Amino acid sequence: MAFQDLTLDQAKEELSTLSDYLHQCDDAYYNQDNPVADDATYDQLRRRHKEIEAHFPELIEQNSPSQTVGSQPTSGLNKIKHRVPMLSLDNVFNGEEFQDFINRIQRYLDLKLHDLEHFTFVAEPKIDGLSINLTYEKGILTQASTRGDGTVGEDVTANIKTIASLPQQLTGNVPDVMEIRGEVYISKENFLKLNQEQEQANKRIFANPRNAAAGSLRQLDPEVTRARPLSLFVYAQGYSSQSIADTHDHFLKKLEAWGFDVNPLYQVVKNADEAEKFQQDLMTKRSGLPYDIDGIVYKVNTIALQNRLGFIGRSPRWATAWKFPAEQAITRLKKIDIQVGRTGALTPVALLEPINVGGVIVTRATLHNEDEIIRKDVRENDLVILQRAGDVIPQIVGVDPSTLETPRSEPYQFPTHCPVCGAHAEKPANEVVRRCTGGLTCNAQIEERLIHFCSKDAFDIEGMGNKTVSEFFHEGLIHQPADIFHLQNHQEKILHAEGWAELSLKNLLAAIENKKTISLDRFIYALGIRRIGIATAKVLAKHYTSYTNWGEQMLAARQIGSDERLTLGSIEGIGPAIADELVAFFSESHNQQALKDLHDVLNIQDVETTQEGILVGKILVFTGTLSTMTRSEAKDIAERLGAKVTSSVSAKTDYVIEGVDGGSKARKAKELNIKCLDEKEWRALIGYPEINEV
Repeated sequence: MAFQDLTLDQAKEELSTLSDYLHQCDDAYYNQDNPVADDATYDQLRRRHKEIEAHFPELIEQNSPSQTVGSQPTSGLNKIKHRVPMLSLDNVFNGEEFQDFINRIQRYLDLKLHDLEHFTFVAEPKIDGLSINLTYEKGILTQASTRGDGTVGEDVTANIKTIASLPQQLTGNVPDVMEIRGEVYISKENFLKLNQEQEQANKRIFANPRNAAAGSLRQLDPEVTRARPLSLFVYAQGYSSQSIADTHDHFLKKLEAWGFDVNPLYQVVKNADEAEKFQQDLMTKRSGLPYDIDGIVYKVNTIALQNRLGFIGRSPRWATAWKFPAEQAITRLKKIDIQVGRTGALTPVALLEPINVGGVIVTRATLHNEDEIIRKDVRENDLVILQRAGDVIPQIVGVDPSTLETPRSEPYQFPTHCPVCGAHAEKPANEVVRRCTGGLTCNAQIEERLIHFCSKDAFDIEGMGNKTVSEFFHEGLIHQPADIFHLQNHQEKILHAEGWAELSLKNLLAAIENKKTISLDRFIYALGIRRIGIATAKVLAKHYTSYTNWGEQMLAARQIGSDERLTLGSIEGIGPAIADELVAFFSESHNQQALKDLHDVLNIQDVETTQEGILVGKILVFTGTLSTMTRSEAKDIAERLGAKVTSSVSAKTDYVIEGVDGGSKARKAKELNIKCLDEKEWRALIGYPEINEV
């Protein structure tokens, strides 16, 4: 269904399903170096997600994939917090979309046509590798970390120093502290040699160069990394104690002068036409390049404009990636299998005859939902067209035309009952996902919730992977999350199970004990409440600051019209759908008991408050039209200074910033005796007394 034709409820449901799957993809890609979706599938689903959010902006939530970057780091490596977040990029796929990207920048900055005469972009090949952040202090390389979740990455300092081409000491005019960002990769030739060596040693064969580079850099033993043929291109700046350059192309020249490898194919372009020409030229050269690229990144050249544009959600406004088309192949769909998730969603998965698509053997692909099966008329035993752009599991584009000329099996009948518990599976007319109604009587949902509880972004318990959780569940050792923290009572039974010995059991129990202290945001996420993703959990934790306060407020919020319910709904990013899910969760007595059981054995840490930023702890509402900056830019500034920006005025609002035609929000603020600031007063408050010129 076209996103314009979706009802509000249909849009809510589809966004929820897409968000869950995209977060799974991010965890698999960033943490496990084992993607569960190819680039084309991922890009298509993220594109669909973005279109729905643009059409229904009231449904944008803090846990949306559009608001988050990567996935929380989870390996045994130490963690490092980035001084400046490492963002991800939005994508475009043609010249028209690239022109839209330019138009959005023009509108945001309110640029006139004459301002665009010197408005240029730097185009750089998008290397398919692992993002890295390098910290130099007084010219000496002191630290290196992966992207992680964009805020915290993994410490790979010892490993990065094994790359011979990377300068470890810089000379000349270098800032005292400087972060340089780039991409670690393995060339095509070295990738083939590495896999040959791995095969001869009976070790893991890597699916593609990106996985090989990521796995090699994230080794606990630097000597393993040293033996891998890693290379590095640098292309971006993080924190710097002093200005390095006024434009991005001058910044790249500085990097080259300091001895870094910068991709030699970068080019300055002035408009969409020049960008499209560069795109076509590089696409024809793509197969002959010694390394994999999956598109071209375009960045606003002027650093001052980059700073003004800032970012929205997970991505900078001043950059985008123009992706290349996907690769395709044909294979047979042997069977359609149904998987039941922790929220009861029935997801169809295509089991395929193994096929090599762009150098990767593919055996499975998601079919998303039953409407997708009907729309594409995909049936078991059909020859289907697969599309892939660089990772593992492709999307099914459709049925190969030759299949239509032969006898086919009957159209696939989507089950109306859960294949696990037999409960009725409902699909309301205005929703796209069919869900098992068994709830916590459905073993599949209980099992998946336990797996989620132990997962990387939740409790991240070493040794409690999917397979182990499933085994313990089916053996009756765990049924509720708190049971995990009482596994020491079942040591004898575990030791008699296949694959367990005293040492492995000891390590598992130690890992579980180590996770009894957890941050509030990870605890909230671990509960598996529908629509509560990583980012939303962080928003809730930041707002309520302690487990006790959060629990008390959620119980009180069950009362419609209560102050607690109104406060919950006014938190930026917590829409009606999320509020309803939270209230529904706390309304169930078995969930309240599960929370009590967990609280009895855990140390759930309060959120540390920070005193940085002149608006820390203040709640702001913007209303009317601002003349010297756009509403989006003003909101970004407020949040950077520590404020919470809400969409409605309440007794807890500290300031209402009133532009032209402030309307009902301004009137309500005056009724509640809340301080209203005009635009001049707002600029003075934030230290912007004068208008910044482009």
